Amino acid sequence: MKVHNADASAQAKGEPLVQSYRWVMLALVWLPYAAFGLVSRSIAPLVTPILSDLHMSYSEMGLVLGSWQLTYIVVGILAGSITDRLGVRKAVFAGALIIVASACLRYFVTGFFPLLLTVALFGAGAPLISIGAPTVAAQWFSGRGRGVAVGIYTTSPSVGGLVALAATNSLVMPLVGFSWRWTFVFFGAVTLVIALIWILLARDARHPVLVTRQSTKQTFLSLIRVPYVRIIFIGGLLAFATSHGMSNWLPNLFESQGLSAAESGFLASIPMFSGIFSVLLVPTLTPARYRAKAIAAAAAGNVISLVLLATVSGPLTLAGLVLFGLAGFAIFPMLMLMLMDSPEVGVGTMGLASGVFFAVAEIGGFSGPLLMGTLFDMTGTFLTGVLFLAALNLAITAMTLFLRRGSAKAGSAA
Repeated sequence: MKVHNADASAQAKGEPLVQSYRWVMLALVWLPYAAFGLVSRSIAPLVTPILSDLHMSYSEMGLVLGSWQLTYIVVGILAGSITDRLGVRKAVFAGALIIVASACLRYFVTGFFPLLLTVALFGAGAPLISIGAPTVAAQWFSGRGRGVAVGIYTTSPSVGGLVALAATNSLVMPLVGFSWRWTFVFFGAVTLVIALIWILLARDARHPVLVTRQSTKQTFLSLIRVPYVRIIFIGGLLAFATSHGMSNWLPNLFESQGLSAAESGFLASIPMFSGIFSVLLVPTLTPARYRAKAIAAAAAGNVISLVLLATVSGPLTLAGLVLFGLAGFAIFPMLMLMLMDSPEVGVGTMGLASGVFFAVAEIGGFSGPLLMGTLFDMTGTFLTGVLFLAALNLAITAMTLFLRRGSAKAGSAA
């Protein structure tokens, strides 16, 4: 991959690699990523009234819950290339506007297929935001500061999701007359305000970080030919299948046990809350050489938490929820940091690399919720689906053996 590193030239001229505006940019990109989490999770606490109102099956709802991830798979790589070429500022703004449209159009749906289309539309805007966040971290931060930046921005979808799960039925629904349609419009309006704040205050990196002479296809092929990078992509797929599959169905799982919608939403928000601490601390405190081991430990923690959630009740359920957040949310930022620090991934191609990563990962994000809904229709219980997700995390643990070898090579090349 023939590239010209403009940051090296900037340093040679005595210009700072990391500019003072970096913390403002990090705070700004945090906001649309939080809106991403808010809208993406907002449908989960509304599953029960939507199923009743639109006369849908659990399998159909599973397809709806995973539909935006399916769109993401198609759009992700293209969105990464657009981000590299158009710039983060315009790309994230466009993504936020698409999310606004997705949320607000749900007001008009009359059945399964219209709902499917409006939720799938979310997946056309989502990659521009989730790719924009790591691109900001790669362009504006370096060294240990990059781990801090990744930890901070990774909290944003968790905070947004936490608000959606905890506040939808307890605060927003009463505010809008218990209309799930107006609830989506409310979240769309919040996202629009955030989009305007972003476009007014955000800026692209002052220096072009990397100029590549390769086409998108050439860069894509260069990435997927690296075994170490491929393993990171597959790890993201399995991790997303777990997080999306479990999180989207948690409120309904608790409702099936006799809890109210508000109580179920509150319990389902617990992993989001504990996950905030995980993504803040684990990427920052874990040395690069121990990242693969940290991923293995997190995947093992996922197995334990999922078994607890599937088989016990009472205080152990709370312990399982807390552990699911602590373990599950640590895997993604660690994989992203390993991708950023890979010698084969230049800063200027981080958008495309992130696009490939998320596109592959969202295969799991799509199949996880669909699998959970389908298995429930087949068995009448969530137990089978939860145990299957636990098995996926055993596979992640095994894969870290190969990541450890690749991490050592990346460290020696850095």
